[in-house]
Amino acid sequence: MIEKLKENIGKISEPRRTEKGNLRHKLEDILIIGLCTVISNGEDYEDMEIFGQRREDWLREVLKLELPNGIPASITFERVYEALNPQEVSKYLNECIEVKRVEREVVPVDGKTLKGSKNGEKSALHVVNVWASETGITLAQIAVDEKANEITAVPEVLDMVEISGDIVTADALNCQKEITQKITSKGADYVLGLKGNHPLLHAAVEEYFMYNPQSALCANKYNVEVGHGRLEEREYWLETDINFLNDVPEIEMWSNLNAVGMVKTVVEKDGTASFEARYFLASLTSVDEFAHAVRQHWSIENQLHWRLDVIFREDDSRVRKGNAPLNMHILRTKSLALLKNANLSKLFSMKKRMFNAALDTDILEIILLDSNHVKS
Repeated sequence: MIEKLKENIGKISEPRRTEKGNLRHKLEDILIIGLCTVISNGEDYEDMEIFGQRREDWLREVLKLELPNGIPASITFERVYEALNPQEVSKYLNECIEVKRVEREVVPVDGKTLKGSKNGEKSALHVVNVWASETGITLAQIAVDEKANEITAVPEVLDMVEISGDIVTADALNCQKEITQKITSKGADYVLGLKGNHPLLHAAVEEYFMYNPQSALCANKYNVEVGHGRLEEREYWLETDINFLNDVPEIEMWSNLNAVGMVKTVVEKDGTASFEARYFLASLTSVDEFAHAVRQHWSIENQLHWRLDVIFREDDSRVRKGNAPLNMHILRTKSLALLKNANLSKLFSMKKRMFNAALDTDILEIILLDSNHVKS
């Protein structure tokens, strides 16, 4: 792993001026120390410098870093992370995580605002992530200045990943004709939330399920979940006979649209029941796959965004300049993948793994270097 990591970092464009040949610190040292620091619960450039100083012998002897001029100062880490190309950092670090993707994986796409990155008049950075839900890794990410720009960013970030045969999911914001065209052009299926941003289409689907709740042609699936003092009942309906949509303007522009779906949810808590119906557009035709995709979509919130905020304290980060907010976000997502799949006791929570990595270089070495750390 470490040799491959060094080799891949060597493919990242050097952002510093090299014509004078006076670079004191190697790019691979700066990135590897940064990654180790984040795995070990470090949060900023000062932590990277301190980690390097405390673990210099280990870095030299185990990771074989040259460190020709010792440990870089925090200002060096800051300047480099501000200038690095985020797409290259994400691509080449991802290639070092030896993942065997599961077949027909649900791949949620969703945005996350880096709240701490707001800088004066400049709004906080908004990052669109592509998440492999069963494998537990972030496949790619792209940053936009505002959430409103997320729609145009999704096709671009999908171009960065291999999703053939997968099922891409997204919320109603990204339920767009152009996005369905991009997904199907890459050989994938989709399940997209449908709300009032497409009023005629939404009204037609809502009315259909209202008056045809148990159509003989409509496949359904039912499940019940109990926990935290609440009972949740869900019914999943998928209709593949969608001729009733023929009168909706531009319906033919939705690429490979083969079905519409509904999820009816009844939640009972403290003797009070609430009801919700949600609607979807889908290219797939299996109600089992539809139900699985709807459930797995929330993994990007629960297993990625929530962990970045709660475990890595991403919202508290005050990294704001240049490319640094996105590059630090990338380091956190790669660290999360390594931590999640490390060959350690299942009794170790994510936070405990980080704590142990900070205390014990043997644990850190397992997380970073164990070639069997990723589940197939």
